[in-house]
Amino acid sequence: MPGARLLYQWAAAALKSSSRPMVLSVRIVGKARSRRLNAHYRHKDKPTNVLSFAGAGPFPDGRYFLGELVICAPIVAGEARAQGKSLRAHWAHMTVHGVLHLQGFDHERTREAAKMAAREVQILDRLGFSNPYL
Repeated sequence: MPGARLLYQWAAAALKSSSRPMVLSVRIVGKARSRRLNAHYRHKDKPTNVLSFAGAGPFPDGRYFLGELVICAPIVAGEARAQGKSLRAHWAHMTVHGVLHLQGFDHERTREAAKMAAREVQILDRLGFSNPYL
């Protein structure tokens, strides 16, 4: 699993520029916890790579609570192996992907998915990673 510094770097790269400090929680879980959360919130009874939960928004002190990412370490590792990607690259991708969801990006419709994927590719390229969709 990547350390806090890398998760911060990847999440920050995906954030829209903002003058206010952002607060983001990242929780790493196993398959059982991911499955329970996915079943409860998305009605899909299986573990998933990343879940994004919107935050409360602005705090009185000027910070903005963007939300929480819940990343399933075993799923990310398995996907990286299956897709022939480095584990580090896939962690970066899942972090960027989750942060984009928290900013309103989605991939439910073809047009939205293309827009989100293009943004992911752009951010990951700036971070030194290749296109995750190739």
